[in-house]
Amino acid sequence: MAHDNEDGELPKLRTTSWAVLGILSFGSELSGYDLKKWADWSLRFFYWAPSFSQIYGELRRLEDLGYARSRVVAKDDVRGKRLYSITPEGERAMARWTNEAPAEPVVLKHGVMLRVWLGHLPDPDGLRAMLVEHREQSERMRVRARVDAEGAATEPDWAYPEVVLRWAERYYASERDRAEAMLRDLDRL
Repeated sequence: MAHDNEDGELPKLRTTSWAVLGILSFGSELSGYDLKKWADWSLRFFYWAPSFSQIYGELRRLEDLGYARSRVVAKDDVRGKRLYSITPEGERAMARWTNEAPAEPVVLKHGVMLRVWLGHLPDPDGLRAMLVEHREQSERMRVRARVDAEGAATEPDWAYPEVVLRWAERYYASERDRAEAMLRDLDRL
């Protein structure tokens, strides 16, 4: 039974639930494994890379709310494969959430910055090496986001994910450049 009506409040779901439901909103029946692949392909650049247990927990919650449904299809002789899809109630709730949820401030959990903030504790050379690694990792992520955006550009249904992947490419370029600036700041210390 869905816990949403068009005049009432949206259910209090975690953003992770909305992200999983959002993946289903692209119209394909997906297994939990497929959902993980889609999240790793796209969401990881700006939100999260979920574990399988997170995905399956969210799917159960969404089914309980009536926002998703599942069915088992024959896979092999031993077990079936469970496929999930969004329900009409889930589509309405997803549309309402994207239109009505307030813009939340970005919460940045940046482990590298936490380590720099504690820079008085480690060896300065180790701190510098960590920042060099972060700069290089950011460049690899920038390239990956660009490649994924180019792939999304070939699919008309992925126009909006392409926009976000292009944003991710710019974000990681900026992250790379900020790491370089921080290395220069460390040289001045």
